[in-house]
Amino acid sequence: MKGYRIFLFATAFFLAASALFYGIHYLIFGDPHHIFIYMLGDFAFLPLEVFIVVIVIERILTRREKQAMLYKLNMVIGAFFSEVGNHLLSDLIEYFDNRGEIARHLNINKDWTVKDFKQAGAFAYNLKTGVDINRIDLEELKKFLSGKRMYLLTLLENPNLLEHDRFTDLLWATTHLDEELEARPSLKNLPEEDMKHLAVDIERMYDHLASEWLDYAQHLKATYPFLFSLVLRTHPFQEKPSAIVA
Repeated sequence: MKGYRIFLFATAFFLAASALFYGIHYLIFGDPHHIFIYMLGDFAFLPLEVFIVVIVIERILTRREKQAMLYKLNMVIGAFFSEVGNHLLSDLIEYFDNRGEIARHLNINKDWTVKDFKQAGAFAYNLKTGVDINRIDLEELKKFLSGKRMYLLTLLENPNLLEHDRFTDLLWATTHLDEELEARPSLKNLPEEDMKHLAVDIERMYDHLASEWLDYAQHLKATYPFLFSLVLRTHPFQEKPSAIVA
């Protein structure tokens, strides 16, 4: 209610100020014809002014603000892959039945274009994985994720992540897998249906991981070539990853 009263007061003040200045103009020059000519001209320009200020300039400022936020988000995403994502990408791919196909589509190199990233992104976004969960050391995976639990929860508390739905989905998929593993007192001799359930959780997380990793790699190629160089040398979708420059 207080804000509404302020709005009414401001409206009345500006209308009164405008009427006052028009009145002074009339008292000095005594020419209402001139007043209405300029008034009509001002009203004629008003829609164009609204378009320039409200639509064009605001859109430019909003776009710049969004780009600045995305740069900051990509710093967070980079930290996530350094801390958690890269380990999961390289460790789990060994247990997928179609790991050869995955590696073939996601084996990025320095010559990749926007079109190459787009094609690989379409593959990763619709990735169909078949994990051999009986070969995975679930206790070791549980230990790794539990050690990163506080880090993941801290990321989820970041309000800026609301601007990045896909990365938020990745965090949820990762924390859900952590919760599923933590909820079981033992991960040995689990029923077959329970193993299938865990396999689906792992596949879901890996799908999000691969897709988000590609987006991040494309961002680095466009903006930070020196960081992209390290990704090229160490990513797990090549035959012999190594940080050493040959």
